[in-house]
Amino acid sequence: MARIDQTEDWRDRHAPTISAFESLAIEAYGQLPEDFRALTTDLIIEVSDFPSDDVFEDMALETPFDLLGLFEGRGISERFTMETGEFPNRITLYRRPILDYWAENEETLGDIITHVLIHEIGHHFGLSDDDMERIEEGVEDE
Repeated sequence: MARIDQTEDWRDRHAPTISAFESLAIEAYGQLPEDFRALTTDLIIEVSDFPSDDVFEDMALETPFDLLGLFEGRGISERFTMETGEFPNRITLYRRPILDYWAENEETLGDIITHVLIHEIGHHFGLSDDDMERIEEGVEDE
């Protein structure tokens, strides 16, 4: 006797593409508190399947699944120094490691993306884990 999946319609679903993933990230970023987003000024959000070879080596990762996201840019204390040829702040989210984490945990994909964004921005600007937890709670309350 054949059984029919009655849990949800997963049979025809695909993992989100890089562009769909980027849309989720931009939406999540837009829901962060304004004063928190103000820390980043001109932030670029990118999505890549995995960290580049250079990032992999620089961070001494054991596997390409070890890194969910990376913030590259200048912190608040560095903003008032003059440098030329500077790029805007950028967060790269790594789609495959995030999807792997999502598959192993009981969180929504949107919540994981929001968490990674908050932590990449927050750690770069010296926020404590408690500060970042309060920001996450603020997003959930909206």
